Amino acid sequence: MDEIGIWTEKIKAAVERVILGKGEVIEKLLVALLCRGHVLLEDVPGVGKTILARAMSLCLGGEFRRVQCTADLLPADVLGVSIYNQRSGQFDFRQGPIMTNVLLVDEINRATPRTQSALLEAMEERTISVEGRSLPLPDPFFILATENPVEFEGTFPLPEAQKDRFFLCLSMGYPPEAAEMELMVAQRRLTHPVSDLVAVTDTASVLAMQRRILEVEVSAEVEDFILALVASTRGDARLALGASPRASLALYKGSQALAAVRGRSRASVEDVRELAVPVLLKRIQVRSEQLLKGTTERSVIAQLLEQVGGRLAAAPAGR
Repeated sequence: MDEIGIWTEKIKAAVERVILGKGEVIEKLLVALLCRGHVLLEDVPGVGKTILARAMSLCLGGEFRRVQCTADLLPADVLGVSIYNQRSGQFDFRQGPIMTNVLLVDEINRATPRTQSALLEAMEERTISVEGRSLPLPDPFFILATENPVEFEGTFPLPEAQKDRFFLCLSMGYPPEAAEMELMVAQRRLTHPVSDLVAVTDTASVLAMQRRILEVEVSAEVEDFILALVASTRGDARLALGASPRASLALYKGSQALAAVRGRSRASVEDVRELAVPVLLKRIQVRSEQLLKGTTERSVIAQLLEQVGGRLAAAPAGR
């Protein structure tokens, strides 16, 4: 797995030239990419979510497109539309921005549910249905969607089915003071530093690395921990909604990718622990009465991790 570790470090080093102090977030993005998953970046404006998406696409050498979501955005604006050609007397299909390798869906919760639903098929099946035709998307295909969690006017909550299709939910947070100082100095120029980035890999290498992570070994101990953790969300009285089987699959694949990114050929329980919050955060839902008591999804996940870990440690050795 050293090859994957070297590959990811090369991409991280390039992206960190413009996104300072966020190595862990970049690493998790690469984990999702290696697992053929998509990422929801949930954070306040101005912390670099859009620049991060642009930097990733430039370093990967793939095509990048952006959709700015608004209330009047239509599904055809994302998928594409057929336009009548007077010369040929036929309709020509003009593909939408979704036909790309890296798609930034900015402020996804500002799009109407109708437009949000246009992404569901693409995220899961990697195809789109337009005017009775099914069209395959480019490979690799990676969606980075952003959401502002503190502004609710003019927004539409994401349906549970769509949140479940995001592999990870990440938050960038504010940069450390030293990184912010470096950021100010670095942008004392007319153009943004992201314009200096060049590709350090290509899409063929991305596809090859996606196949390589399947070779990472996952022990019975890790499998049992994943199943027990996901099952515990379904029986917790504090939760109105437990995690789906997609969560188990995301934890399994994610632990393989995280191990490979760090140069290991065997996934560990610690890999699962590290991915538990970004994987489960949007897949569970705290009951309203529990919210009034100060209970949050993060606190529930942290407690379940300790309970499941303690229970499995005390149990006799199994398979």
